[in-house]
Parts: sequence; structure tokens; C-alpha cells
Amino acid sequence: MNQAQALPPLDAIEVLTTAQVAGLDDPELLAHCIVEAPMGSSLRRIGLGLSGMYCAACAIAIEDALLKVPGVHEVQVQAASQRARILLDPQRAKLSQLVAAIQRAGYRAWPDSVARAGNERLRERRKLLWRLSVAAFCMMQIMMITTMQYVAGPQEIPPDLWNLMNWASWVLSLPVMCFSCGPFFAGAWRAAKQGRIAMDTPVAVGIAAMFVVSTGASFGGQASFGRDVYFDSLTMFVTFLLAGRWLESRARERVTQSLESLCVRLPEAVDRACGLDLARCDTESVPLSMLRHGDRVRVLAGQAFPADGQVLLGQTEVDEAMLTGESRSLARGPGQMVVAGSLNLLAPVWMSIERLGPDTRYQQIVSLVQQAMTEKPGWMKQADRFAGPFLWGVLLLAGLGAVVWQWIDPARSLWVAVSVLVVTCPCALSLAAPSALLAAAGAMAKQGILVRRIDAIEALAQVDQFYFDKTGTLTEGVLRLVGLVTRQGHVDASDGLPADLAVYWQAAAALAAQSQHPLSKSLVQAAQATHAGQTAGAWPVVALIDVREYAGQGVQGQDSQGVSWRLGSKVWALEGLELSDKDFINMAGDDARVWLAARSPVGQVDLDSVAGFIFDEAFREEARPAVERLAQLGCQSALLSGDHASRVDLAACYLGSGMSVAKAQATPEDKLQVMAQAQAQGHRVAVVGDGINDAPVLAKADVSIALDQGAALAQSQADLIVLGGRLLGVPLAVETARRAMRIVKQNLAWAALYNICCIPLALAGLLPPWLAGLGMAASSLGVVLNALRLGAVRK
Repeated sequence: MNQAQALPPLDAIEVLTTAQVAGLDDPELLAHCIVEAPMGSSLRRIGLGLSGMYCAACAIAIEDALLKVPGVHEVQVQAASQRARILLDPQRAKLSQLVAAIQRAGYRAWPDSVARAGNERLRERRKLLWRLSVAAFCMMQIMMITTMQYVAGPQEIPPDLWNLMNWASWVLSLPVMCFSCGPFFAGAWRAAKQGRIAMDTPVAVGIAAMFVVSTGASFGGQASFGRDVYFDSLTMFVTFLLAGRWLESRARERVTQSLESLCVRLPEAVDRACGLDLARCDTESVPLSMLRHGDRVRVLAGQAFPADGQVLLGQTEVDEAMLTGESRSLARGPGQMVVAGSLNLLAPVWMSIERLGPDTRYQQIVSLVQQAMTEKPGWMKQADRFAGPFLWGVLLLAGLGAVVWQWIDPARSLWVAVSVLVVTCPCALSLAAPSALLAAAGAMAKQGILVRRIDAIEALAQVDQFYFDKTGTLTEGVLRLVGLVTRQGHVDASDGLPADLAVYWQAAAALAAQSQHPLSKSLVQAAQATHAGQTAGAWPVVALIDVREYAGQGVQGQDSQGVSWRLGSKVWALEGLELSDKDFINMAGDDARVWLAARSPVGQVDLDSVAGFIFDEAFREEARPAVERLAQLGCQSALLSGDHASRVDLAACYLGSGMSVAKAQATPEDKLQVMAQAQAQGHRVAVVGDGINDAPVLAKADVSIALDQGAALAQSQADLIVLGGRLLGVPLAVETARRAMRIVKQNLAWAALYNICCIPLALAGLLPPWLAGLGMAASSLGVVLNALRLGAVRK
């Protein structure tokens, strides 16, 4: 168990104990909390989990409290995910100071841990369910009592029995006031102590007013408080509010769970080898914090790999779906790499640890997920800041309504004021956008698209122009063998090497197998694929000795008959051969990048043995479908590449009519100019790239998308990162972003329509408090449930 989970519970108290302070200020715990270390800066960004938050005003209160701590430079708090990201100077700001500041504001905090967050949410939901149960039970008892009062009326019920019924209702309302209403009064009191107003304030004021007036009327104060009591409306109102809040908490958890599921993949402990012989050695169970580079650990079937490393012993299949979006299991054996967080599906294997903690691909993904769970678009921050003035307006409107109804019908004055207080509470408005954006980020994460900047979802929904880099983005980044040139002519090798020319490719593959050059590897792969599809003969038939590799030139070896074979550049492989009168060699031009030739023991080149191998880039399998899908979505796609114009034109032809060429042989400055021109014409531009040269244009685009296999600098400038090089994730992200913004607009429209319709009804005295409470709870729950529709990912 890690330190964040082992800490004692931090209750909502104003002073931390000495043990809690010592535990929080442990340097190892602070290191565990760090989610980002900005380059060239001593500042660190840490994550904290929070509880006790119900609205945007809560987020503002926590942000204000943390910004007062010395050494804190920036704070982002997201109420929907109940998390905070804090940029601080670790030499000045201590973890205990941050937690204490949050607790003084009336909330609870702990080092960000998904397991701890889940436990805290479960704990709060159980408490909320108890409060709801008590309120519902008392409400039913009070309703049974007041039903007789409604049916018979004061004319048919003796005054002493009428008063007894009121007293009984008062007694039954006490548990509701003292226990069930606790969250509303606590939230309002915290805000009042800090000189601000929270969304619980109007509710608390309304509940308190109803109880005070009803109590006065029940105990002989009719002259001052009137004859009407509201215990039935009060308890029904509280019940509906708590029911809505409980259902809303369940729905919000489903929103955040889609993102949190990425963060709980690593095992708490693993079996580490104690000896050299993996087949017979003993093992010891150790926590992840004790693992070191070079350790050999055993990963059981069904367990997640604890780090990035290499399989040493055993064969299995792994599930990398949560990390790459790849739905199929992948075979892994000795010498092959496995990544932290992927699941071992079939059998136990031994692995060697190569990368741990922040260096692993898994932890980098987790950091991006945590960033997505705490970020808020700029317009949402402005809306949150508007919540305070809006709530003051609510109190003023309720007060004016009460004054006006004192002239119309004093008995209904309080009734109207409470209805206005409740119905205007902007809970639905504060949840409308965050719930949808978090659900969208979770849906994208399930499909292998990580959102680094939550604002990008809104911008991506408006994108109509995509610029793609070619090399490494639309292509695999490796070359494949596509043709063979011999004295007999040009042969297409896209679908395999011909059997009648086996003497050429077998000899070439025998030499290439001794080299680590990328073209050599591609040639060997093509030969192996061809041989696997043929049943006759063995491969390779050419046995070579004394094989040597010459840097920058090629590989040379000798067969059993003394014939020397060369594989490499044209000048070196065909050295001594007059090229001017060899038509097939001249026709190949620069297309053939690797040449093969055999020399007799006296050094004469055998022209019949000469062959040129033509390579071309291999396009990603999803490149063309991705471009076609973007075209269907109304987005234009164009190539913006630094490669030669002829290759870029061929790539555009291969990718279909949906792809055009914006500019070939483009420098980073050229790319910026093309993008700026498109933006000046009113286009919303997205750039998809992977190289260092793409970083400037990624930084200036409206939306930037990078592949996780690309350069770190390109990823650092990207708004979205596509895992596993799955280009179909790009149009999928566009679809999800558009659906998310439609849902945001629906949520905002519904919340606004609800307030526009219900405020006049409340002011007109047509909306009783219990119905106002039901409407407020239903509106908040409705916007969260609407956001959950984004979880139904379209594939």
C-alpha cells in the first residue's frame, strides 16, 4: 500500500495533529503527489483529492484559500471531479499547509489517489443515504399527521388536538433539522465565516426560516408568526433535495470513473527474484516503491505489469487496450517489451525492470488524465466567478418577493420566499458544462485519445481544416520493400518477392540479417514474409562467411565458392562496373536505394547478379479511412510536409480525394505561414504531427494533435495525444467533441429554461417549496444524466 493510502484520515477539522503534519510533510509523499515538473523551473505541480464539494462556489472557496498559502503560484479546482492541481515552490509550500488551508475552508483534502478518492466518495454517499433515509422516514410520519389536518381542517379538529398534531410534527422535524440538513447548514456557515455566499446559503436560509416560523406558530406565537406551519413542506423539501443530491453523486461518479479507470492499473506488490536461475529461485513480495532498475520480477496471469521492461522467460498475451486503444490481445515472449499498466492475460512471465515511476509510459498517461480532470475552460472559470453575485441576487429577489406578498397575503409570504430561494439555486447551471466535458474526456480516453487541455474539446468541435504531417504521422515511420530491379526488368514486390528471383532476395536477406540498418531490417522482414508463404525450399540458401559491415557503405560476405557478395549503396556495391551502358541500372535512377552484386574471386562483377531494391514509406492502416471519415464530417484535410514534392503528391493520391496538398518541402516557417493564412480566412485549424519540426505549428494551431510515438517536444505542445498511432482516433475525437458541445448547449438551455419558467411561478405563489425542491433536484440530476450519454462511445 502506498503512502497516500496509508495516511490517517483527515477529517474536516481546523488543526492537523502532529502525526498528520509529519506524515504529510514527508518528502517521499510530496514526490508521490507531483504530476508535472515544468522544464527549466524549480516549481512543481501537485495533485490533491477533495471531498465535501457540491458546486462551483466550493471550487472558488478552495482556490482562494490555497492562493493565500506562501509559495503557491497557481490553483485549478474542478468540482465535478473533486480534484485540485497546484503549481507551487516545494521549498516554500508544504503539503500540510495546503491540507490545513483547505480544511479551514471547510473541506477535506488528501494526496491525490484514485483508490482513496473512491473510498471517500463511497463514505460520503453512505452518509448522504443515512441523511436521506432519516428525512424520508420523518416526512412520511409528518404527512400522515398533517393529512388529517388537510382533510378535516381547524373547524372540525379541537384546538388542543390540533396543537398536539403540530407539536408531534415539530418533534419529528427535529432529526431532519439536526441531522439531515447538516450539509446545507455547514456549507452556509463555512461561507458566512469567510464573508462569501455559497449555493447552500439560499437553501439553508429557506429551511431555517420555515422551521422558525413553524415553531413559533406551534408554540403560541400566532400573533407574530401566523397560524400556518410548514413542517410537511420542510421535510418533503429536504427529502427531495437529498434524494437529488444522492442520485447526482452517483451519476457524477460514473462521469469521473471513466477517467479514473486509467489510473488504478498497477499492482500494489510484485514477486521479485532472489536468485539467478529464474526457473528455480525463491521470490519475495515487495511493494512497487522498493523496485529498482534491473530487478527481475514475476508477473502472474491476470496481474498488471508494474513497470516498462523486457520479458525474460515465458510466453503470454497482454491487453494494452487502456493504454493504446488496441482491442486485440498481443503476444509477448522473451526479448519483447511490455509496458506498465498492461494486463498479463495467459500465463506467468518473468520480466526485467527498465523504466519505473514517472519514466514509464503509463505514468505519463496518468499525468495527462489527472490534468484533464482538473482543468476548466476560461469561459467556465468566468461563469464560476459569476456564481457569487448571482446568489446575492437570489437572496435579494427572495426578500423582495416576501415583502410584496406581505401586502398580498401575509400567510404565504414565507412560502413564496422559500420557493424563490430554492428554485433559483444555480446548481444545474454550474454542472451543465463540467459534467459534459469530463464525460467527453473519459469517452476519448477509452478510445485511446488523451485530452491534455480541456478547452481543446470546445475548439475541436469547431475545426473545419486539418493539416497532416506525412512522415511518421500518416506513415509508419519505416520503409517497406515495394520493388526489385534486375536485368530481366522491374518487378513489383508490394505483395511479396517473386519465387523465380529467389537467388536475389535470399542472398540480399542473408547479408541484411547481419546489419542493424533500417533498410536492412525492412529487407529481412520482406524476405521472411515471402518465405513464410512458400512451402518449397529453405531460406536462406546462400550461406555466407566472413561477413563484414562497412559504415556508410554496406555489408559484404563470401559464399563457399569464393564469390564475394555486396549489399549497400550503388557506388560501393557496383564498384568497378561501368554504369553508362547498363540501361536497367540507369533506369532505376535514385528509386533503388539498396543494390546487390556478386564478384568473382578476381573482382569482376557478374551483371546477372546485380539487383536494385526499391523502398517506399508504409502508410498506416488507418490513414485512408481516417481521411475519408473526416471528409464525411465536413472537415478538409491537407498535407503539410517537409518531404519532396513528388512523394507528397503520391501520398495525397494514395489517401484519396479527401486529401489535398497544402505545401511540400515545407520548413517550420512555411507551415506556420500556411496555417496563419487559413486562420485569417476564418478556418478553425487542427494540426496532426509527431516530429520536432512540427512543434511550432502545433503550438500555434487552434487544436494540436500528436501521436504518442512521436517526439516529446511535439507531445508537449499538443492538446490531444493519440495512443498507439490509431489515426481513426482523430475523427472519433471530432465526433465526441461535437456531441459534447451539443450536450453542453442542451444542459445550459435546460437549466436556463428551468429558471426562466420557475422563478415567475414561485414569485406568483404557484410553486410550493416542496415542488421547488423537487424541481431543483431534478434539474441538477438531469444535466448530469444527459452528460452520461457521452459514455456510449460510437465506434
